[in-house]
Amino acid sequence: MSIDADTLIDWFAEHGRDLPWREPTCTGWGVLVSEIMLQQTPVARVQPIWLDWLNRWPRPSALAAASQGEVLRAWGKLGYPRRALRLHAAADAIAREHDDVVPDDVDTLLALPGIGAYTARAVATFAYGRRAPVVDTNVRRVVARAVHGAGDAGPPSNTRDMADVEAFLPEQDAEAAKFSAAVMELGALVCTARSPQCADCPIFADCAWQRAGKPAYAGKAKPAQKFAGTDRQIRGRLLDVLRATPEAVSKAQLDVVWSEAGRRDRCLDSLLADGLVEQIEDGRFALPGEH
Repeated sequence: MSIDADTLIDWFAEHGRDLPWREPTCTGWGVLVSEIMLQQTPVARVQPIWLDWLNRWPRPSALAAASQGEVLRAWGKLGYPRRALRLHAAADAIAREHDDVVPDDVDTLLALPGIGAYTARAVATFAYGRRAPVVDTNVRRVVARAVHGAGDAGPPSNTRDMADVEAFLPEQDAEAAKFSAAVMELGALVCTARSPQCADCPIFADCAWQRAGKPAYAGKAKPAQKFAGTDRQIRGRLLDVLRATPEAVSKAQLDVVWSEAGRRDRCLDSLLADGLVEQIEDGRFALPGEH
């Protein structure tokens, strides 16, 4: 069982979302910024912040010249703010080592600080039209259903997942890049986790899952992602206080965000350890590089 590339590419040409990082004029830098921002964050939240970032920092060197504090402030409520610092470090390396141009091959992208296997392949594929298997949650789900006849993909396995996609990726670079975008879009819009729109699926007739009667997923359950009451929420509230003012803040100003002192202090310590917060000489706290 495979996935018909031509059918899916034709579907994507008609139904793919009109996103700014898909525009022909978007640079490799714009694609890299979008890929970092889109990790675990919905498109609707990313798009306005992406536009602001590209207007403010249209090249890697522009972002590299900003302080880490400025970058964290501009990151706003996207979540997982360490991504902002990783992007800042990558921008500095691109500016210094690659003439301010995002590299176009996977190996060179992987050598950049903070750039992992998925991001390197996604940038090479979506920015430069290279042939590389790009595997995210949406792609894994489409392959699990259409190819393997399973209701969901189960726990990830980088080796198995990459081999799955590599097996039916078109040989030509340009077609492979279009196909990668199309599979991902199908998973995002049609072959969704909870409410798949099978009637709208261009490969429905050949889908192994529907041919098998759409059996329920019987594998290991995925842990539910919680936010309320977690350390992530506390860390976010601490950062909110720092982003709300250009001035350094006292410990007392941070203490009001959470009543449980032990957890609050542990989260503050973790922010300091991650380089997301600095403590200055007078004992107050600030975003990095701002005081």
